[in-house]
Amino acid sequence: MKLFNHVGLDPIEMSAEMVDGKRVYLTPTGDKFPSVTTVISNNKEKMAGIARWRERVGVEKANAISTRSTNRGTKYHSIVEDYFNNNLDLKKYSKFPLPVLMFQHSRDVLDRINNIYLQEAALYSKHLELAGRVDCIAEFDGVLSIIDFKTAAEPKREKYLYDYFVQETAYACMLQELYGLSVKQLVTIVACENGETQVKVLPPKKEYFIKLMSYIEEYQERYGEKTIIRG
Repeated sequence: MKLFNHVGLDPIEMSAEMVDGKRVYLTPTGDKFPSVTTVISNNKEKMAGIARWRERVGVEKANAISTRSTNRGTKYHSIVEDYFNNNLDLKKYSKFPLPVLMFQHSRDVLDRINNIYLQEAALYSKHLELAGRVDCIAEFDGVLSIIDFKTAAEPKREKYLYDYFVQETAYACMLQELYGLSVKQLVTIVACENGETQVKVLPPKKEYFIKLMSYIEEYQERYGEKTIIRG
């Protein structure tokens, strides 16, 4: 089994709470900022798309698919976290064969990661007025990267990956603001039920930052001070 090296940045402690159904983080500076995922998922286009999908498949089936997807993703993330911590015991996950199988299929890709700076770590930005938890900041193929782990039934079309790049851009901004580190890559790894592992590696792009700012602006116009409280 591969042993992973940890660079060991000091993690930031943040608590989270739900405000009107939206996740908000309390930062060490006393600010309350909405989560990145909350801001990105609450744009009109995405909300309308989800509403159309739920109407098409039916509420009961939509809820079942969402629950299954969430549970699958949570267990997969736990396995990956144990693996990177050099503490993997798959017997712990014997009741969850699908996430274990997805991990095994994605293991060759995961082994391209090393020198881990942070994982499942809290980040925030006073400039962006955002916060969140990044999956992993590490070297991927020897290059410092924001790394995001996703699960899916099968590989996604690139248009459905776009908001992942936007989310990763937010974390890249937070890393620069808090630690003075600049990443060279945004890495999205999608472990799929069909046995494939989709990998997308991109440099940070201005267009992703522009899209992020548009999501922030839309969110603040809609919800304002309900979830953004400055210390």
